[in-house]
Amino acid sequence: MVEINQSAPEPIVSAGKVLVIVKAAGVNPADWKISEGYNQQMIQMQFPSTLEMDFSGVVKQIGEGVSSIRQGDEVYGQAAVFTGGSVAFAEMALANGDSIAHKPKSLSHVEAAALPLVGVSAWQALVENIELSKDRKILIHGGAGGIGSISIQLAKYLGAEVATTVDTKDRQFVQELGANQVVDYKTQNFEDILHDYDAVLDTVGGEMYRRSFKVLKKGGMIVSMLEQPNSELMNHYGVKAIFEFTQVNRERLTKLAQWVDQNNINIHVDKTFSVDEAGKALDYQKDIHPRDKEISTIQTFTTILAVAQQYH
Repeated sequence: MVEINQSAPEPIVSAGKVLVIVKAAGVNPADWKISEGYNQQMIQMQFPSTLEMDFSGVVKQIGEGVSSIRQGDEVYGQAAVFTGGSVAFAEMALANGDSIAHKPKSLSHVEAAALPLVGVSAWQALVENIELSKDRKILIHGGAGGIGSISIQLAKYLGAEVATTVDTKDRQFVQELGANQVVDYKTQNFEDILHDYDAVLDTVGGEMYRRSFKVLKKGGMIVSMLEQPNSELMNHYGVKAIFEFTQVNRERLTKLAQWVDQNNINIHVDKTFSVDEAGKALDYQKDIHPRDKEISTIQTFTTILAVAQQYH
């Protein structure tokens, strides 16, 4: 159950922390899972607790030892409990100084709040893990989702040839993002169509992950956001597999913001909610696509300090 606490005290700023006036907070699939007690072994939280990690806002106060950020700066990033923050479903968020960076100038606060987790996930996978470059071929599962939609644009920027799996209704959307080849995962077997790919980015897991090994050339790589490396499949197909645990930090957020500002990136926000609709925001994320991991829709949750505007 989600309730709004109107009398919560303002977080106390300590060394290495930054207090931010939250203008908008992003809703990711992990948030409703945490709210219902999932992932307790990975994320230690005491309930009742404030929810959410991704946010965009304005710096109010800076703790000792924080450099490059000043009072009044527009910033974005994460305020996760497990990185020393107070999380972002609040008017004020306390964030670790290493978990935020200056907001992309070309984005509104609503758009920027949708970006930290999905944007850094895409950057970490394609730039750092896969080291994607010009004329290489990559298959991105779930191209219409949060990570997938950013990854398509990033892969095209890096000069790669991009294939993606989506539902039929999302075909035009991913084509406009730059996908060269679009496969309807409900009616087509992607492994019968795609061959000799250099890399796969898996945001789906399960059977889709296992089938993905078939499209890779020898020496190729699959990066999964959900599955641990399968040594049997790696040895059988002669490829490398990586499980990515996304780590949002200042360096990655800064590089991501620079790329967004330089290349007019499309940030798709599916729906917005007011602060009083926090429970509805979590239910929407859970119920609209309860099992369909092909789509990792991004929503934003706006505080009472911001006027939410839908963006496509």
